[in-house]
Amino acid sequence: MRDPIQRRKFFKYLLIHLVVVTAALVCIYPLLRIFSVSLRPGDKLFSTDLSLIPDNATFVAYASLLKDTMFLRWLWNSLLITLATSFIGVSLASTAAYAFSRFRFPGKKAGLILLLSSQMIPAGMLILPLFLMIMKLKLMNTYLGMIIAYSVSSLPFSIWILKGYYDTIPRSLEEAALVDGTSQVGAFWRIILPLSTPALSIAFLFNFTTAWNEYLVARVVLFSSKQYTWTLGLFELQGQYITQWGMFAAGSMLVTIPVLAVFLYSSKWLISGLTLGSVKG
Repeated sequence: MRDPIQRRKFFKYLLIHLVVVTAALVCIYPLLRIFSVSLRPGDKLFSTDLSLIPDNATFVAYASLLKDTMFLRWLWNSLLITLATSFIGVSLASTAAYAFSRFRFPGKKAGLILLLSSQMIPAGMLILPLFLMIMKLKLMNTYLGMIIAYSVSSLPFSIWILKGYYDTIPRSLEEAALVDGTSQVGAFWRIILPLSTPALSIAFLFNFTTAWNEYLVARVVLFSSKQYTWTLGLFELQGQYITQWGMFAAGSMLVTIPVLAVFLYSSKWLISGLTLGSVKG
């Protein structure tokens, strides 16, 4: 018979696993239902059949979405804008965060407070300023206008994440490199960035998911169907009297593939960066 300590450990681990499994099911269930809707013939959102895969399952919704709409064009637009936003946002945030972490200059504290305060502003209140900025730059209905809007919106959070991580890296590593003749830029490029891959991965994922799923700014800036992102394109499937739920569900499933691919790829860098940081530190 197990002693009381072992029983407590057993029930503790059992409770933890039950919570994790329950949370996973709560997250996965909506995806399973969407997948089920995408396989139903017609445009049925609800059905008396509770099975995951309907008896008369069909991929007609996927075929119609790819053949009869500009879904691939919308997907390409989203991917182009999102990747450009992510790389530009992380590049700008990494250098700005390094300046806030390592240098002293007038207005440093005020700048950090301003960055933090900007996160308290609801996203809806930024629509008008972003619209006016893009309109004055004459970048309406362009990829560049969307990239600028998304990059500006995600910079404050990315800077804070990276700045906090830079603060944990010992300055002695940079000082040793400077003594060996490396410049400040070289120390940043060869030491700080390799050790910061976990934080850079998080910042990249934040920029990617934010730009990939965004709707409001795209609704205001883009007005040509050829320039639409996937969020606007799928919304066009909703009519006044009828909604093409099968195609809507099929599109919802397909747009998860790039996000999953980025998450799986970034997880490798996240783990390797943590290992490298522990060795170097």
